[in-house]
Amino acid sequence: MQSNFEEIKINTDFIRLDAFLKLCAAAGSGGEAKMYIQEGNVELNGEICLQRGKKLYDGDKVSFNGESYLILGEEK
Repeated sequence: MQSNFEEIKINTDFIRLDAFLKLCAAAGSGGEAKMYIQEGNVELNGEICLQRGKKLYDGDKVSFNGESYLILGEEK
C-alpha cells in the first residue's frame, strides 16, 4: 500500500507534536492542537498519540484529518 506524505522540513533536531500541528497548518492555535491530540485524532507512526509534548524526529510520520506528513530533519 502506497501512502503519499507531505514532507515538512524542520530546522531543529526535533519538534513537539503540538507545535508540529501548528507548523503544518493542521491546527490554528496551540489550544486547538491540544484538543485534537487529547481527543485521539492524531496518529504518530501509525499509532494514536495523546502526548502533545511528544518529540518528533526526522523520519517520523504524522497522520491527522485525512492528511499524512513526513518529518524531514535538518541535514548534518
